[in-house]
Amino acid sequence: MKKNKFSLVVACLMGGSILLSSCIGSFALTNKVLDWNKSVGDKFVNELIFIACHIVPVYEITVLADVLVLNSIEFWTDENPIAASEVGTEKTMKGENGDYLVRTNEDGYTISKDDMQMDLSYDKTSRTWSAENNGQTTKLVTITDDGTAMLW
Repeated sequence: MKKNKFSLVVACLMGGSILLSSCIGSFALTNKVLDWNKSVGDKFVNELIFIACHIVPVYEITVLADVLVLNSIEFWTDENPIAASEVGTEKTMKGENGDYLVRTNEDGYTISKDDMQMDLSYDKTSRTWSAENNGQTTKLVTITDDGTAMLW
C-alpha cells in the first residue's frame, strides 16, 4: 500500500512539473552530452558511444533531468544553469571577498576584480586548462588520452 502511494505521489509531481513549466526548453544538458559524443572520434566510435549511452541510460537520465529540473529553471529564471554562455557575455559573481566579473572568451574565461585580472584558457590541441596572470602562464589540468585528469 505504501509503495502504491509513493508511486502516485511521484507520478503527480512529475506530471505537475511538466504541466506547470509550459516550456519546451533548450535541453542544454542533453545537447552537451550529444556534442561531447560527436567530438570523441570518427563516426564509428561516435556511433558505439551513442549506443552505449542508450544502453547505460545516459541520454534518458539527461532528458529526464532537463524535462523535470533544468527546463523548469530556465522557464522561471530565463536562464539555464547548464547552457553555455556566448562569447563576450559578462556576469557578476558574488564571492567571499566581494563581486567578480566573469567574461566568456572563445577559449575560456576572464575573471576580474577591481584592478586584478586572471585569464583561464583551454588549449584544444594539448587538452590543457591554464591560468594567466601578470604575463605568467601556469598549467592547471590536462585531460589525458585515457580520459583521466593530470594536475600540474
